[in-house]
Amino acid sequence: MSISLSKGQRIDLTKTNPGLTQVVVGLGWDTNKYVGGADFDLDASAFLLYEDGKAKGADDFVFYNNVSGGNGSVVHTGDNRTGEGDGDDEQINIDLSKVPASIHRIGITVTIYDYESRKQNFGQVSNAFVRVVDASSNREVLRFDLGEEFSTETAVVFCEFYRHSGEWKFQAIGSGFAGGLSALCRNYGLDAN
Repeated sequence: MSISLSKGQRIDLTKTNPGLTQVVVGLGWDTNKYVGGADFDLDASAFLLYEDGKAKGADDFVFYNNVSGGNGSVVHTGDNRTGEGDGDDEQINIDLSKVPASIHRIGITVTIYDYESRKQNFGQVSNAFVRVVDASSNREVLRFDLGEEFSTETAVVFCEFYRHSGEWKFQAIGSGFAGGLSALCRNYGLDAN
């Protein structure tokens, strides 16, 4: 049975799910009725963070243009440019047993591609969620539905996986940013250019 989390909640992933090492992070969303002439292209990303909460280089930033990081422990499965269809719109696979010891957190984010010229923001997005699936059994372990609290934000930190006392934990975050991917990169210590 899947556990449904609220913003700010934390859960112990590996202690409550013994043997859990490989997870699929599924992210999905719908768009509200919108007439703008352009599809919504939302992009999932993962930031691999050191003890100071910052990423150090390209291998620590996994997205549609750099599909693998953390020595292959985090892999983006591909870019969905329209969000059409049901279920997960994008997925990131994480092998928790292979994440380098120097990585303390993995931030999972979603940004709106080309939001400025398309005049798009998360106020036009609904039913956004992140779910964690046990890759070995295809069982949904937990789910966090983002809610409808955003208006002008163009980037959102959905959640973070983090290590604590040798176990992996999950935190539902739901924190919005203006400034799209550039703002997130700066937040996590990377040069956005």
